[in-house]
Amino acid sequence: MKKLLLILSCCVAATGAFAQDGPIGVPKSTDYAPDAGNDSRNTGFGVKGGFNLADVYGDNADNYKDQGNVKTFHAGVYGQYGFNSRISMQTELLYSRQGFKGGSTYSPTTGTSTTVNERRLDYLQLPVLVVFNVLDNVSLHAGPQVSLLTKVQEDGKDRKIANENNNAGTPIYGYSYSSLDYGLSAGAEARVGPARVGARYTAGFADIIKEQVKTSTSTALNDIRNNVFQVYVGIGFAR
Repeated sequence: MKKLLLILSCCVAATGAFAQDGPIGVPKSTDYAPDAGNDSRNTGFGVKGGFNLADVYGDNADNYKDQGNVKTFHAGVYGQYGFNSRISMQTELLYSRQGFKGGSTYSPTTGTSTTVNERRLDYLQLPVLVVFNVLDNVSLHAGPQVSLLTKVQEDGKDRKIANENNNAGTPIYGYSYSSLDYGLSAGAEARVGPARVGARYTAGFADIIKEQVKTSTSTALNDIRNNVFQVYVGIGFAR
């Protein structure tokens, strides 16, 4: 993970340096046409997408055996408004597939046990980021993010987000999933004209698992939260 972060940081820095001092004919972010009511080159909108490396953190994360990352994707749109040449606000709407690997056994009140080794969590996300340009084509961004859980799969099989009872009133699953997540995102981005490449880390603050059915043999599974590293590319369009 540390090697991956180092490589991506070097890529972002190299792209920014190339865009800043590249040969004639290479577009810069300043090639954006100025907006009629705003001369900031950071005002516009665009599309983006890329790679997710997702897992979890939290006090009960160690209760999941054989933990591993889930390698998936995210994609969406963004809008950016520049207050001046350095500071802008960026809002995004993303579809992000996340999750984690880690074996767990839960025991509903029926006394049965089910082992789940991989979970896939699909979110609709809304990050709101403050963007600061440290160079003409290199920026840092950070801000809050809220996410709505839209789909859950356990070992490739769809399941309900909320727990359900059978006809006898007994819970079918050993826990529910939180439908809402919130957290903080931070990262860096480099641009060459309308194209951009970046890396971002997002930490979720809401527990993924909730309302766990406890028995005398239950292992606590609920205190875990989303932990996602993203790499992306995008294309922007000046307004």
